Amino acid sequence: MTGESKRRTQQERRAETEQRVLDAATTLIARNGSRSVSLAEVGRLAGYSRGIVHHHFGSREQLLAAVVRHAQRFDLPTVEGGGLARITALVSAYLVNLRDRAPASQAFLLLWAESMASDPVLGPLFAERDAWFRERLTDDIRAGIEDGTVRSDVDPPSVAISLAGLLRGIGMQLLSAVDDPLLDRVTEQAVDLVHRSLAAPGDP
Repeated sequence: MTGESKRRTQQERRAETEQRVLDAATTLIARNGSRSVSLAEVGRLAGYSRGIVHHHFGSREQLLAAVVRHAQRFDLPTVEGGGLARITALVSAYLVNLRDRAPASQAFLLLWAESMASDPVLGPLFAERDAWFRERLTDDIRAGIEDGTVRSDVDPPSVAISLAGLLRGIGMQLLSAVDDPLLDRVTEQAVDLVHRSLAAPGDP
């Protein structure tokens, strides 16, 4: 085996270990919240020792941060059109992600709810993630105003907060029923609501 092949194999093993640890932590959080997470318990569920978990993530706090980053990732479809099309695509992708990435989406929402109680670890972490999410929405709204697909009389930061609240609120309502067929209808209605609220006059 060449040195390059050995390094690739080591990287693959490391990636596999980290993914198994993340999956185990995510499962525990989705079941019982962050209080159920300890390095020892995560290691036990993942099939590793506490030391292995510590080696890869350092501390419980860093592991929780990794779970949040992992759970918040979702693919956005390539969208042709203006800012409004990007906004509605994001709304749809966010809600579909609740089902397609369970239990990661459930873990994310439970951690977010815990962060609202001024959790010393989760509070600052989610403040940063939420600020990023609102900024992303604000940029798309501004782009829609500039390209004429979004009404010019809306205030982008305010609408961004409203959209973030809508998405997180729907997520919390469906937290225990992400496989419910109702999610498809809720997603369709949410997309329609956002489109009707933001569309510039004459935009189809």
